[in-house]
Amino acid sequence: MQAMIPQVFFARHLVFRYEDFVAAIDSSGTCSPNTINALLTHYKKIGRIVHLRRGLYAVVPEGSNPKASTVDPFLLCSRITEDAVLAYHTALGFHERAYSIHRRYLYFSHRDARDYPYRSLYFQSVHFPKKLLKKNREFYGVSDVERYGMGIRVTTLERTLLDLLDRPELGGGWEGIWRLLESVEFFNLDQVVEYTQLMGNNTTSAKVGYFLEQHRDELMVEERYLEILSRNRPKKPHYMVRTGRISGRFLERCNLIVPEQIVDRSRQEDAVINTLCSGYHSLRWAWRSAFLWVIFRVEIHGRVIMWNTI
Repeated sequence: MQAMIPQVFFARHLVFRYEDFVAAIDSSGTCSPNTINALLTHYKKIGRIVHLRRGLYAVVPEGSNPKASTVDPFLLCSRITEDAVLAYHTALGFHERAYSIHRRYLYFSHRDARDYPYRSLYFQSVHFPKKLLKKNREFYGVSDVERYGMGIRVTTLERTLLDLLDRPELGGGWEGIWRLLESVEFFNLDQVVEYTQLMGNNTTSAKVGYFLEQHRDELMVEERYLEILSRNRPKKPHYMVRTGRISGRFLERCNLIVPEQIVDRSRQEDAVINTLCSGYHSLRWAWRSAFLWVIFRVEIHGRVIMWNTI
């Protein structure tokens, strides 16, 4: 493989790790570490790149001030470790489903990476779920996508649904999670059920079942999916919010005690929909009556020329 010149590499890698630079510049393995470090030092001095943390760099657009230039947070998050996978609300943000801007970016990794603050942002590593690691399936539901010409890994919407319900503390609270997930118009329910079974957590299965049942019309949820999730529910009633064991309403089908604010939220949404539908039908009948009356009154020379029904 032919070695890549640094300027070409910088054009294709807006955020990069040290080993990526070495692999591209010294494909033959003939350059010494001192030569590589000297190259990086040179480009730092002329303001072409900035050193973010050990082994991590970002490219400065030509003509820009290194201190004022910004780094795309999704690219940065995807390069903090070599195996980083954008996850939780960060994944929803990448999929353009987040309703607000978060300053905390979360990613899966095998490594015990330290939390990394960058300006006003905060990047946090989360271990892959243990049950997935045991099955060697930690990359189930992970997509390889492009951003500014760079490949990054991010959890799918289906996996993100499960991950957020499994660890709500990483999603900004239940109300926030509910709003985030409700912004998604479609889930591949076969993948949702398969990932739920891979996770092997009965409480999470019950949470997923409850969410899908509450949104069965919008998401076109067939009964067979709810039946599978119901069979995997806990044998005894579990609290939906385990921390502090917040009291709520017991739902027998999923053996789950759901906080009142979530139940009330679903009821309020149903009430709004019913009100809108009722208003629509009232308006429709009023319009129909008025239209028929006008048609009936249209006459030329005393003769009705229009008479029809809607």
